[in-house]
Amino acid sequence: MTSLIKKNASGPADDGDANLLINEVVGVPGGIGEAARRGRAAAYDAFLRGLLPARGGVALLAVGGLGRRQCAPYSDLDLVLLHAGVPGTDELAASVWYPIWDAGLRLDHSVRTVAEALSVAQDDVKVALGLLDARLVVGDQALADALIRTAADHWRRTAVRHLPGLREVTEARWQAHGELAFLLEGDLKEAAGGLRDVGLLRAISAAGITDALRPAVRAAHLRLLDTRDALHQQVGRRVDRLVAQERDGVATLLDLEDGDALLRRVAGDARTVSHALDDAFRAAERLRSGRSRGGNGRPARRPVARDVVEHDGELVLARTAIGARPDPSLSLRVAAASATTRIPIARATCEWLAAYCPPLPAPWPAEARAALITLLGAGAGLVPAWETCDRYGLVDGWLPEWTRLRSLPQHNPVHRFTLDRHLVQTAYEASRHAREVERPDLLLLGALLHDIGKGLPGDHSTVGVPVAQAVATTVGLPTAEVELIGKLVRLHLLLPDVATRRDLADPVTIASVAEAVGDTGTLDVLHALVRADAAATGPAAWSDWKGRLVAELVARVRTALDTGVLPEPPAPDPELLAGPLPVVHLTGDRVSVAAADRRGLLATVAGCLALHRLEVISADASAVDGRALVECRVQPRYGLPPDPVPLRADLRRAVAGDVSVTQRLRGRALASRGGGAAPRVVWHREAATDAVLLELRAADAAGLLYRVACALDEAGALVRAARISTLGADVVDAFYLVGGWPDDATRARLEAAVLAAV
Repeated sequence: MTSLIKKNASGPADDGDANLLINEVVGVPGGIGEAARRGRAAAYDAFLRGLLPARGGVALLAVGGLGRRQCAPYSDLDLVLLHAGVPGTDELAASVWYPIWDAGLRLDHSVRTVAEALSVAQDDVKVALGLLDARLVVGDQALADALIRTAADHWRRTAVRHLPGLREVTEARWQAHGELAFLLEGDLKEAAGGLRDVGLLRAISAAGITDALRPAVRAAHLRLLDTRDALHQQVGRRVDRLVAQERDGVATLLDLEDGDALLRRVAGDARTVSHALDDAFRAAERLRSGRSRGGNGRPARRPVARDVVEHDGELVLARTAIGARPDPSLSLRVAAASATTRIPIARATCEWLAAYCPPLPAPWPAEARAALITLLGAGAGLVPAWETCDRYGLVDGWLPEWTRLRSLPQHNPVHRFTLDRHLVQTAYEASRHAREVERPDLLLLGALLHDIGKGLPGDHSTVGVPVAQAVATTVGLPTAEVELIGKLVRLHLLLPDVATRRDLADPVTIASVAEAVGDTGTLDVLHALVRADAAATGPAAWSDWKGRLVAELVARVRTALDTGVLPEPPAPDPELLAGPLPVVHLTGDRVSVAAADRRGLLATVAGCLALHRLEVISADASAVDGRALVECRVQPRYGLPPDPVPLRADLRRAVAGDVSVTQRLRGRALASRGGGAAPRVVWHREAATDAVLLELRAADAAGLLYRVACALDEAGALVRAARISTLGADVVDAFYLVGGWPDDATRARLEAAVLAAV
């Protein structure tokens, strides 16, 4: 053993070396499950007992995972060296800590007397929680018992006072790490509903506040521990975030079908933990502050809606609502009351509704339909109220399709939530735009159903239409409104797709959107739905420039629908048509260039912008009176906008044919080429007035527009406009090629040139 320890004595090992040394020195077994975790704890205990000589007044305590005997394959060790003021403690501590470090183990350690440990615990609630897991490994039993017993007693006496501050810290952690139940790449430990929250439940239960560790919570906890074991084993080091590339491997280790099945299991367990912690915090708050009492000394009951009253900080049913034949709309009305008042529903009430509330008839009665719209339009109260009802199975009674949607992963990286949470979040975001549309009720219902086709074979915007219409029919909407819900589902991607991929100055673009939408009322609802969908998707799904493009498209389509007249294309910047060439204008997110008429100007401008870290969103090329004009909308690829002085100078030299700039462009373009999915070219025959559309779908890369524009120019194609749409790591670049529909040979030649450039 000594020789192995000294082999790494010069410094801490990396994870791979640590794994080798841990197995050889400590004899820690691998594996997944409760038995494997206890086996690892036993191996660590045996190793640590050999490091502390037998003497009175000293004890080595384990806290954290080792204290609970829940050691993951690459757990840290959390140790406390407890002493009774004996001399030589620092030397003794060094004789314990250094062999642990030399063995390649990660260590969190402290050296304290009983009084010092209790004093720190009194000031730091995290230390107080840690001592609840304290366990003697080796040393003075009486000394260890004094700390463990006193710390537990102190926690029971002070927990109610400490919990409000602990809740604030916990909510800050949730804000930073998100909700494990709805994240595609959640942190198994730190996210809401993760292992850290189980520790809080254990502490609240130890304080005797409520029975926080019910059997369902214990089972969820064990499965989350198993998942972390498998993640450590899969990755080969300590890691808590379940990222996409590891999901299938972890699922295999856990004997699950695939990564999606793993995500769904983790989501269910995280929901169980989160809901239990919400209940526990409310119980603690009631105990801490007390509630207003009636004359009989019992908590007062305050009516908040028909058949719903507030009782002790929670919503419960009025006595008159509990009968042999409950109203089928009762669960929806309770949910709506909870969402609008932001008062949680009592657990017993949820359990009663799940057991005794009868199913809704088809079509729904008017009060059930009104309650659903009230629930969806409640704003910030919607998400917690919906989640509570979903936890107890009430949502499945309202929407049978929800069983398929629950915890369904969305594999596009722009999405931050699972599908079910995305739909509810979209409804919440849509409520912000309710006053902008004629039919806010249809906006809210369309928001909830817009992605209901996901998970089914085919394009979700198409296959979701009959599913959404069936739900709308069951809810009780008239035929015309059912058709409108179907249209919202079918067209919910129309505005952002057209705005970012098509020429908004082309009358064909505006006419096609106007024909698809049909009227301004539907246009307004679609515009609101687009913004709500993007906000619920995540920050990568929306930006200021995308919002401006969509708003510009909506304004042009509205003009066409109101007047029947298609708006004229905007005239070129008059300053580009006068003065000596070249002309370069930089204004906000616009770059305008005029040069002597020649081919390849678009490619040159795009390449120069790429050199300066500018991403081209849209580009228009034209020729007027012998001048070639290129007008681009741009945004920084990352960081702050570039310095305009060198950018303007490079643009002038490049469009004037400076060879040095051209060489830099080509060198940078070649250097930026990377891998990714196989690119694809799609042709559109009637998408423009005077051009055909070549659409490139490929992996994003700096300088891509420059390379493709060069390839098209060298192949003899004339590009009059380009539209760039970035979707996570992919792009859809649309190029308007002047001329008629090319023959098969020409299309093949152009496709080959584009794909070779990519």
